[in-house]
Amino acid sequence: MSAVDAVTRRLVFRGLERLQGGMVVLRWPDGRGRRFGDGSGRPIVVDVRRPQALWGKLGRRTRVGFGEAYVDGDWDCDDLVGLLSLLGRNLHGAVDRPLVRAVHAVQRLRPDPSQRQTAAVARDNIHAHYDLGNDLFALMLDPTMTYSCAYWERPGMTLVEAQLAKLTRVCEKLRLGPDDHLLEIGCGWGGLAVHAARETGCRVTGLTISPSQAALARERVTAAGLDGRVEIVERDYRELEGSFSRIASIEMIEAIGHAEYPVYFRAIDRLLAPDGIALVQAIGVPDERYERYRRTPNWIQQYVFPGSLLPSLEALAAAVARTRLMILGVEEIGIGYAPTLRVWRENIERHAEALHALGYDERFMRIWRFYLSFCEAGFAIRVLRDMQLVLSRPLNDTLPATPDLRRSY
Repeated sequence: MSAVDAVTRRLVFRGLERLQGGMVVLRWPDGRGRRFGDGSGRPIVVDVRRPQALWGKLGRRTRVGFGEAYVDGDWDCDDLVGLLSLLGRNLHGAVDRPLVRAVHAVQRLRPDPSQRQTAAVARDNIHAHYDLGNDLFALMLDPTMTYSCAYWERPGMTLVEAQLAKLTRVCEKLRLGPDDHLLEIGCGWGGLAVHAARETGCRVTGLTISPSQAALARERVTAAGLDGRVEIVERDYRELEGSFSRIASIEMIEAIGHAEYPVYFRAIDRLLAPDGIALVQAIGVPDERYERYRRTPNWIQQYVFPGSLLPSLEALAAAVARTRLMILGVEEIGIGYAPTLRVWRENIERHAEALHALGYDERFMRIWRFYLSFCEAGFAIRVLRDMQLVLSRPLNDTLPATPDLRRSY
């Protein structure tokens, strides 16, 4: 074991010994084990299969190495979501420790990584994730093919019911009707477009830069008999012209990066009719963590979503402030992402054999298992969030005046 590996092991052990609210058992390849934590709750068993590889990855690339070691099979766990939730609670609660404060100070000295994302780079990044295969997402998602947080209104809902509830709520907040023309920036596989056109009678233009998404979205529009009402367009939002009475963008802004936030909201401002309403749904991080987070590359950016960045509410508000738009209301729906992700993860596991037959190997499965578990844990302990922002402009006399009609804004 190298000196770096030995130091890393000691630091990991020291950190685990201070765990609060749970217990972790590290089990070595020869069957020996060691307990850490305060002894509360059911023990979470972590099988360390290749100790030297694990310490090496943690010591050299801590933020990326932990997930990388899981993907490589250096360690396994009998409750991955539980482990990540426990570690997340303890790491988030450790912000006042001197060592953590020193690490954060070093991170703030790093150069600002923000850079403009060209249309070509955006297409490459989207291709790396959304063009993995429509069959993959069909097996993971519900029949609406909605790849965003569901709205769990009551106990006992199925995922498809919760996604339809979310789509309905978006339409209500936008006050959509048959006279409206809705622009959806980042339309995915057409779930909102089909729902909005069918339920409200509006026209819809859906934008995507993923060829795979566009092809399936058009098929779904045709199957729903909505060809004359819904158009799916392969185009970057920055290149679009026109005027739309309503604009929606559901969990698309996470793909564009910090430097593009002002460009994104200026595009919404430019495309929105004078008395229009827009809704932006964004996965985010708490404001106080944003600057540290955006300056430090992480595992998801490297293995799942290249070019991605989760905004903070403050960062979004600052970008909106550079336009004529104003934020009318914010609804936090992120706690509903934990059950959404849990169902997606269960679907992936249930369809593992079918996915293997489609060419998704075990390494791919471990990447997605860690990705979905990591996100589920983050939303469950509320260190990740999901915000619905309703936007319009001053002097818009068409906005509702009474609370029951304002739909939470």
